[in-house]
Amino acid sequence: MTQAELIAAILEYLNEARIRTTYGVVAKILGVNPRSVGQLLGERRPEASWVVNTKTKDPTDYTEDEKHPDLYRTDRIITSAEVIKRNINLP
Repeated sequence: MTQAELIAAILEYLNEARIRTTYGVVAKILGVNPRSVGQLLGERRPEASWVVNTKTKDPTDYTEDEKHPDLYRTDRIITSAEVIKRNINLP
């Protein structure tokens, strides 16, 4: 699976589950530095806003219009790459 396909699969899962995860978790799955995840996600948009900063629990530098309307429906945030890998059937 390419990096772009992995990102698409992660975002599809997060959007379907309506749950946030951290930049660090996505970075671990992709094998990159957490600081590069925002750039890899592409333009700021609701579908990508599920990936958040560990401390603020918000997507970095997103305006309210760029955040998904359900972003705060739960306090739960996935903090383990293994959870996402299992749920999108990665080894």
